[in-house]
Amino acid sequence: MISDDPQFYAQGVLNGDRRLLAKTITVIESSLPAHQRLARAIVDLLLPHAGKAIRLGITGVPGVGKSTFIESLGTMLVKAGHRVAVLAVDPSSKRSGGSVLADKTRMEKLAVDKRAFIRPSPSGGTLGGVARKTRETMIICEAAGFDVIIVETVGVGQSETTVASMVDFFLVLMIAGAGDELQGIKKGILELADAVVVNKADGDNVERAEFARKQYETALHFLAPASFSWTPPVLTCSALEMIDIDVIWNTVLAHHEKFTQTGELQANRKKQAVDWMWFLVEEGLRDRFYQNPEFKKILPEIIKEVENGTIASTLAANRLLCLLDNRIPAEV
Repeated sequence: MISDDPQFYAQGVLNGDRRLLAKTITVIESSLPAHQRLARAIVDLLLPHAGKAIRLGITGVPGVGKSTFIESLGTMLVKAGHRVAVLAVDPSSKRSGGSVLADKTRMEKLAVDKRAFIRPSPSGGTLGGVARKTRETMIICEAAGFDVIIVETVGVGQSETTVASMVDFFLVLMIAGAGDELQGIKKGILELADAVVVNKADGDNVERAEFARKQYETALHFLAPASFSWTPPVLTCSALEMIDIDVIWNTVLAHHEKFTQTGELQANRKKQAVDWMWFLVEEGLRDRFYQNPEFKKILPEIIKEVENGTIASTLAANRLLCLLDNRIPAEV
């Protein structure tokens, strides 16, 4: 049974009630209008209690060992006294709800630890919809006292950019010994990276990992860094053997400290919040536009006219846009 009192959920989250935390996220993930209104009220109540966590985004090529890396990092962090929430952004999965759902069975230690919380992305949906729910879930988890939020991108395409736009530190995981090391990574992803880490640097793979590290380091030299105060390092690790996981976390902490001192952390978060507001405005306008009964009524005919060449695309678009403020264009 879902209560309609936002204060009920907010207080439960602030009290650290894991059952109510899960229920609150279920409300946020719901597409029902009543639940969306309730979710907005809950987020508004909890927002003043959020923002204190380190937000870490992680992406990587297939087979890189993201789940093993996240479990190794998360396990190390909870042992050190942190509370860790793992979230996913995956618009591509309609059945599993994202790799984190399957990874829950692999992250055996982390999944059962009371200081950790693992939540897969909603099944199906558009990238924008999933990202919106993930952002709001991040706020809820921060208000619940989780001080490290790990957002994993398990989809493809723009999901990396989306995750990078909601975190403080974006980590790109790579592997060695898989052919041309630079074939599996896009320039755009490298430009987003605050650090590149070559995983599986263990056993007979240590030399290949070091060779790959040098290749990525060379590639990064050709890109202008996003910040004058930070040059993205290229590191190696073995998530399976727990080798240099602490080095990676110390890199995240060094970045966080540096950006806090320079004011870039706060500036970036402010920019992310404003960018997110405009994204929601555009998404809301698009939704209202497509739900407009007049739009639905005249769209098929306008599409036919454009296809037949009896009306220009520019004029057709203007005619549709005028429906937003109920204007009838003079030329139509």
